[in-house]
Amino acid sequence: MSHSLQLYTLRNHLDEDLDGTLKRVAEFGYTQVEPYRIVPETEALGAALRTHGLSAPTTHAPLLGENQAGIFAAATQLGIGTVILPATPESEWTSAAGVEAIAAALNQAASAAAEHGLKIGYHNHWWEFAQIDGRTAIEYFADRLDPEVVLEIDTYWAAVAGVDPVALIGTLGSRVQYLHLKDGPITSDAADQMALGEGSMPVPDILAAAEHLKLGVVELDDHRGDMFTAVEQSLRYLEGIAK
Repeated sequence: MSHSLQLYTLRNHLDEDLDGTLKRVAEFGYTQVEPYRIVPETEALGAALRTHGLSAPTTHAPLLGENQAGIFAAATQLGIGTVILPATPESEWTSAAGVEAIAAALNQAASAAAEHGLKIGYHNHWWEFAQIDGRTAIEYFADRLDPEVVLEIDTYWAAVAGVDPVALIGTLGSRVQYLHLKDGPITSDAADQMALGEGSMPVPDILAAAEHLKLGVVELDDHRGDMFTAVEQSLRYLEGIAK
């Protein structure tokens, strides 16, 4: 499996020292990262990535906002191939009409992105698992996406919602090309999150279920310990699984 690191994990460190933080990420052994903010820091981010031998195959970005063209231009400049919408309002996932509107907006964005050679994806939290027509909203959503739109399943938030992430990946099939890999006691308190291998998530089973996986992305939304230590330990854990 190809590994990456969601840079939101180290947001506080990046704000203080972009270059130094990415240097440490590379020293741990990561070769790929997933930025969460590529506009307006495009030039500085690109320079730091090049300096430390890092690539960014994916990014999170508010691509349904007013600066879609700017986001696509920055992604192209940074060599990013897939732009992922990180969230939409929880209220939109409580009705079929709301879900259909999100799917339509993403389909439209995918058409625009294709003109730049980019693909579009969606990343979930816990609220995409409300019931609509007898199944989870994210399943209803997936059926309304154009074939080229992919999903980045956040396995931890799915588990927090009471959904088996292994079964979910199987249900969603080939559309699941990216995963957010997290661990912890499976609670809604983000600060409870831990390095991979230290919590209750069945990470090996999750990876085995993702037959179409292109990238497994390490992320901690928050953590009570040292974040750099958790980031390094998570990579060592994934390397151990691979062996």
